[in-house]
Amino acid sequence: MATIRELRDRIRSVNSTKKITKAQELIATSRITKAQGRVAAAAPYAEEIQRVLERLASASSLDHPMLREREGGKRAAVLVVTSDRGMAGGYNHNVLKKAAELEKLLAESGYEVVRYVTGKKGVDYYKFRAEDVAGAWTGFSQDPDWAATHNVRRHLIDGFTASSEGEAAWREGLNLPEGQDIQGFDQVHVVYTEFISMLTQNPVVHQLLPIEPVIEDEIFEKGEDLLSSSGEVEPDYEFEPDADTLLEALLPQYVSRRLFSIFLEAAAAESASRRNAMKSATDNATELVKDLSRVANQARQAQITQEITEIVGGAGALADSGESD
Repeated sequence: MATIRELRDRIRSVNSTKKITKAQELIATSRITKAQGRVAAAAPYAEEIQRVLERLASASSLDHPMLREREGGKRAAVLVVTSDRGMAGGYNHNVLKKAAELEKLLAESGYEVVRYVTGKKGVDYYKFRAEDVAGAWTGFSQDPDWAATHNVRRHLIDGFTASSEGEAAWREGLNLPEGQDIQGFDQVHVVYTEFISMLTQNPVVHQLLPIEPVIEDEIFEKGEDLLSSSGEVEPDYEFEPDADTLLEALLPQYVSRRLFSIFLEAAAAESASRRNAMKSATDNATELVKDLSRVANQARQAQITQEITEIVGGAGALADSGESD
């Protein structure tokens, strides 16, 4: 059984750890609010560009590489979004497990998987297991910004649309090592953690490219008002230049913005997961301190009782021997 001194040392150690986990919990809580604010601030632009693309899609031929499923595709890029820091519970484990399931499915479908990773934890995970990573980016998992994520977005988009004429510029812009194969991708998938609520974050797979266009057919009878389902007048667009040209210019911007939104959502999910993990750790530390304090008090009480018993026993022995006089 541990001594009282050992129990008190453990209590001090647990209390010190509790201060750290509590501080991490408060920091993560503040970052969740900021991350949610950034996601909300980016939403209007994303919604507007999506509405414009829907109008362009309905007026164009939809003959664009980003919208076509390639027959006989052989290469699929998989971007795994992890965190730069730990102490986030099962955040990284769940997304890495989801990525492994996706890679297995793609391999069974006959695709060569090209893996890309963001976040130090993911990079270390694959490096420790000596698994190939075609590209890695770190340093922005908690606070992604447009400039920091530029190379990731450009790499995946240019990789999907790469041609023989553009490969030299692609290599130069991405600082790829000499001799690395830079064939284009036929599919691009992103594995990240979706933020649902403060308590729920789910790893998901999103096919970034090719885009699956959804066009809502609108058929109006002659003389019928151009009204939406909500009763509002729908605008009639005229495109200059033509819809196909605009679609070609806007689709890369749309994909780039969608990928940036994924980084923002993953940052919110990371902070929420870390907050939950640190709260659980703080609660566990509190319970452990209570248990250790109870054991220490019991040990102290037993020690006091033993001391009193020894004193009483000693006094009784003295009285019986007559030496007390």
